[in-house]
Amino acid sequence: MNDDQQPRVRPARPSDLPRLAELTAEHAVYEKAGPPAPDFAERFGALLFGQDRPRVRCFVAEIPGGEVVGYASCAPEFSTWQAREYLHMDCLFLRDGHRGLGLGALLVDAVAAEARELGMDQVQWQTPVWNDGARRFYDRLGAAGREKLRYSLPVAGGRVSE
Repeated sequence: MNDDQQPRVRPARPSDLPRLAELTAEHAVYEKAGPPAPDFAERFGALLFGQDRPRVRCFVAEIPGGEVVGYASCAPEFSTWQAREYLHMDCLFLRDGHRGLGLGALLVDAVAAEARELGMDQVQWQTPVWNDGARRFYDRLGAAGREKLRYSLPVAGGRVSE
């Protein structure tokens, strides 16, 4: 079987942006979250491709025939306690029907390789506590989980204490 008949993971290209917008919307529904920004493709594209050294990286899972069925996005972050950077995998998503086929592990491998390329020795991420399938997958990879709550604070309207 030649390489064109094997699923593969590759860095995202600008031509993937419309598909990434669709997959991100599916991911938001799956995680019971609000939808992505209406101008997601433009904003994400600027972060991925609009700089000499992009802060954000994205890898896509592509099946034979060229259909993109999943993605992983990541960006460097800093750990105060460890006094070093790590690669934060913000999203990992595969469409229903494409899970359990090894594509998730290929995406995680691509993110881990990116961390090594950047001189980092750790990848961190989070998943909803109710996502038992993801938790089993990450456990099989040998990842260690820690329970935490994630907060977000809108800051557009003024001081927080108001």
